[in-house]
Amino acid sequence: MMCHYHMLDRYPQFWSDAFKLRGRISRIDYWTIVVMNVVISCVFTLMSGELAWVFGVSVILPFFTMQIRRIRDTGRAWLWIFISLVPLIGPLWLLWILIGPSADQLRNRR
Repeated sequence: MMCHYHMLDRYPQFWSDAFKLRGRISRIDYWTIVVMNVVISCVFTLMSGELAWVFGVSVILPFFTMQIRRIRDTGRAWLWIFISLVPLIGPLWLLWILIGPSADQLRNRR
């Protein structure tokens, strides 16, 4: 039986795993949290620019660790996060990694 999570069920875990570098995060969980952060940021921007700035600063480290867990989920070493430092192509390459399937999904296809 497949377990379905509500979108809001994933968000508290984003904050509780803010400093967790080990482990993995699935593609759906990663992108759900990204969308929720964008929505929250837009709401805060409409309310107050300062509030949006505080929120933006507060999610930097949790977002960074979440990206590391997502990269690990794709079967790559966490050091791939530094590919984003390569001008022009680096951020696109990182995006390609982040949207890719989990390593488990790739193994099951073979």
